[in-house]
Amino acid sequence: MRGGPLVVVGDSLLDVDLHGTVGRVAPDAPVPVVDCQRERHRAGGAGLAAVLAAGLGRSDVVLITALGRDQSGARLRDLLGRHVQVIALPLDGGTPCKIRVQASGQPVVRLDAGDGRARPGPGSPEAGRALRQAGAVLVSDYGRGVAAHPALAAILSRLAPATPVVWDPHPAGGRPLPGSRLVTPSQAEARRFAAALGGDRDGAAGAGSGSGSVLASASRDGAALSRAWGSAVAVTLGEGGALLHTGEAVPFLAPAEAIRGPHDACGAGDCFAAAAAQVLRSGGLLTEAVTEAVRQATCFVRQGGASAAPGSAFPAEALPDHAGPVHADPAHAGPPPGAQQDADAWRVVAEVRARGGRIVATGGCFDLLHAGHVGLLREARRLGDCLVVCLNSDSSVRALKGPGRPLVTAEDRARILTALECVDAVVVFGEPTPVAVLERLRPDVWVKGGDYACDDLTEAPAVRRHGGEVVLLPYLSRHSTTALVAAARGKVAS
Repeated sequence: MRGGPLVVVGDSLLDVDLHGTVGRVAPDAPVPVVDCQRERHRAGGAGLAAVLAAGLGRSDVVLITALGRDQSGARLRDLLGRHVQVIALPLDGGTPCKIRVQASGQPVVRLDAGDGRARPGPGSPEAGRALRQAGAVLVSDYGRGVAAHPALAAILSRLAPATPVVWDPHPAGGRPLPGSRLVTPSQAEARRFAAALGGDRDGAAGAGSGSGSVLASASRDGAALSRAWGSAVAVTLGEGGALLHTGEAVPFLAPAEAIRGPHDACGAGDCFAAAAAQVLRSGGLLTEAVTEAVRQATCFVRQGGASAAPGSAFPAEALPDHAGPVHADPAHAGPPPGAQQDADAWRVVAEVRARGGRIVATGGCFDLLHAGHVGLLREARRLGDCLVVCLNSDSSVRALKGPGRPLVTAEDRARILTALECVDAVVVFGEPTPVAVLERLRPDVWVKGGDYACDDLTEAPAVRRHGGEVVLLPYLSRHSTTALVAAARGKVAS
């Protein structure tokens, strides 16, 4: 383990998300009119990788990047400075900016602006000191000149033998530094790089369809790149995980946990590279780094991807320097401050509601999942187009059931529930009742087991206030977590 910070080197972008609704077509052209309700700014490219690396909490993070002297550059500098130490190099041209427009949760168009590139010239003394003190280096190359800066490249080439260097390449960038500890191309990038080695610039050779051919193609490409670059290569496969080639005959596959429902994988590669770099900085093995990187990238996508990464959001009428995140519509928003909620649930609800679907919700502790729970959940799902389970947090369960409960943590309970085909999403709440969650979720149907009486449901007024209905379903008798626990403890005692 090296004691210095993780230093991220690369091209930063300003990402802008515009969220709104479409209710009409423009009179002067057959295009939808998006009424913008919320605007969100966040760091992209190497900036996103640095912010995510800082969020992992294993070390201080220093970002060496090029920033312009325009409004977008100032905004990006402010966003980055909240999370990492920034060493800015001069940028020639406008700050790169990607503007994504969404209507009712659906992408409409992306606008790219800014042609800025890092200015070649003498290196920054501050950047040189940061690299020499680094515990590990992540090069996040987006093809805009920072990774290819001659002064930085010279220092990196001297560091590589002793300092772990993770190189996240880009087709518009240069060849990874020889001797890098790990190179992390996506499957499509690996195909293009490998094809270029053989003279096939279009990257068509070796491509195939089906999971078997995808794995075989990634294995061939990874092995070829590992030999050519003199580095271990982890080809990221999206939902397939990542395939690691270290020069051995047999590659190492780190599988990814499945993510149910639609999801946005934008930024997952940055998260993967950042997590791998942090593990290597801590002295981990390559297999450990890739396994942890797959896990972190999967969690990142499940929680909403880059659109849920740290940033600043504000209503359309607010000034650009508005500080705090403001959500225009709870159905399309992430969890409010202090609530423990799975962002995937909000995305599922927004998508189902946008297409006119019916939201069903139920709640409980679900400490030991049994046949009574499963029967209730299956019947509840049949009442609509998606089922969201409002799950009591660990502290909430303790308050309701006593200090000996829960037996299973909220994270594991949520994982078990989402593995059921009838459950579309889970929201974890920390209060004694799910009333606060239901005020935001606004389900069309709220379901509870028949062992409750309608008068006992404190959440019923919140559901009805938003036009929802409350339904009791038959409860499978002789099934109770409390009874199961008592029976198990009795057997142990005997």
